[in-house]
Amino acid sequence: MASHFSSPPSSYRGRLAPSPTGYLHVGHARTFWTAYERARDAGGVLVMRMEDLDHERSRVEFAEAAIEDLRWLGIRWQEGPEMGGSYAPYAQSGRRAFYLDAWRRLLRGGFLFPCRCSRKDLAAALSAPHESNSPAAIEAQASVELEPLDDEPVYPGTCRPGADALLMSNSDLGLRFPTLSLKKRRKDGARCNIPLAFDPTASEIDEPGNFNWRFRVPDGEAVEFVDGNLGPQRFVADVDFGDFVVWRRDGGPSYQLACVADDAAMKITEVVRGEDLLKSTARQILLYRALGLEIPEWFHCRLVVDANGRRLAKRHDALRLRVLRQRGVTPWQVLATELPKE
Repeated sequence: MASHFSSPPSSYRGRLAPSPTGYLHVGHARTFWTAYERARDAGGVLVMRMEDLDHERSRVEFAEAAIEDLRWLGIRWQEGPEMGGSYAPYAQSGRRAFYLDAWRRLLRGGFLFPCRCSRKDLAAALSAPHESNSPAAIEAQASVELEPLDDEPVYPGTCRPGADALLMSNSDLGLRFPTLSLKKRRKDGARCNIPLAFDPTASEIDEPGNFNWRFRVPDGEAVEFVDGNLGPQRFVADVDFGDFVVWRRDGGPSYQLACVADDAAMKITEVVRGEDLLKSTARQILLYRALGLEIPEWFHCRLVVDANGRRLAKRHDALRLRVLRQRGVTPWQVLATELPKE
């Protein structure tokens, strides 16, 4: 169905970035095929990067299956975990040093603040005053398991430093907290649970420690970009999205930080992915700017939905590429307009 394309004369660099937390389905196939086509048509390089930061759910067998299924589909890449390349390693689990370097640069640039809020804390903040704030309701919200890439709610600002924290900071020490609006503070009077005396020097902080570290978004700033498929896009910081996590208290980077650090280090010139990540693109543009990195082009694919209009997920067993192959479905049928019947 497809063949290897020759040594690229262009500077185009695209990527495939499967997450090995389950088997790939038809939606993945079509998005990855689009990424392959765009790299092929540009005469460029396609990179395979395994996004295996979710240590609890990532499995070797899923990673191996993704490579096998995409090859069966006809997709070819020139760099990846099984063949190496100039920007190895090609699995995120081996790239921690890149993420720590980006985190340190953001911290010393004054873009981050530490947050000790748990999911239960955030659920309580977000449920007041408009929703039930009963212990049962808070527990129910906090226990919901979200997909790693699912959109997060706007952060209520519980731990965000305000003008009072600014007075405690010393820019000469290398860590700056610019003057911030206090409108994001919780109206019920809850205070930041990080001591206001928290004022470490840049030399004192070399590891993230037991905190969630959030990127302080510039309130009211519009982040605009032109998507290669969906056209002009516009998201407003503190309205469409809030201060977002770049490093988790469990010791790992967030998707947003890892994605930016990797795409920059691997010199990716165009990111092809699903339209569910449009808002993530706005967040990532802020990270690119803060880190002083060149921002790639963007191409977001329409999501594939099932017969009930729901976006496909890894729970759609019958639409896994593995299952379709076993049923004798051809790559052409997988990429056709209509989905195979479940």
